[in-house]
Amino acid sequence: MSEEYEPEATRRAAGDTESSRANRGWWDRNADEYQNEHGSFLGDDRFVWGPEGLDEVEAELLGPADELKGLDVLEIGAGAAQCSRWLAAQGARPVALDVSHRQLQHALRIGENGGAGVPLVTADASVLPFRDGSFDLACSAYGAVPFVADPVTVFREVRRVLRPGGRWIFSVTHPIRWAFPDEPGPEGLTVSSSYFDRTPYVEQDEQGNAVYVEHHRTLGDRVRDVVAGGFRLVDLVEPQWPGWNTSEWGGWSPLRGKLIPGSAIFVCVRDEGPDDARDGARG
Repeated sequence: MSEEYEPEATRRAAGDTESSRANRGWWDRNADEYQNEHGSFLGDDRFVWGPEGLDEVEAELLGPADELKGLDVLEIGAGAAQCSRWLAAQGARPVALDVSHRQLQHALRIGENGGAGVPLVTADASVLPFRDGSFDLACSAYGAVPFVADPVTVFREVRRVLRPGGRWIFSVTHPIRWAFPDEPGPEGLTVSSSYFDRTPYVEQDEQGNAVYVEHHRTLGDRVRDVVAGGFRLVDLVEPQWPGWNTSEWGGWSPLRGKLIPGSAIFVCVRDEGPDDARDGARG
């Protein structure tokens, strides 16, 4: 792809392999710009759930901070591992996983500059390189889930590496936002497409190869995916835009945030199933 060529934005089908390849490349190419633009907002060791600025310190969606000590935690789509670094400061034992090698290089940079170091793993969320029952808790702040064609595969992998009773909490773009233009100003307040159109958003090069893919699921789809992945949904959080946050981030803004939700956070629990009972009987 030539440097002068601006990727074409379209809506078309994109499967698992194409989505994974495109998004790995996009995040590797854009990690520097992303961290330069949003690094100060995210901090080096904060756990922020999304552009609204909902902080885990106040939200406690993972549970009370004093109960995180000693837990094995997997962060999926960790970026520069800011959330994992916060978890480590609470006494947890986090592992930060991301498909982008360049994003994790920023995690190393922060660690070298005085931030806490955490174990880093480059891998696709659809094939987690961990043994069954390795973690007590899994979390993701806008990582992996919006970018995969088959989220149920990811959820089943997360369930596999969690211990019975383990929690899985993840945030994504709120499905209602897909019906509106990705604009922070007044032009972004008018519905421009069908909420029910699940055709992926794709940016492609001159040859038609995807260079970025994001997948839309309705709210009902997300709930069904959670259940199909072997989880029980215990809470769905739609953060309101706080008065202190005057920043814009892509299509997120104070103007839009006062009117429509921009993020959705799913709090799920891995219940013990028949397979777990059989495994216990064999132990």
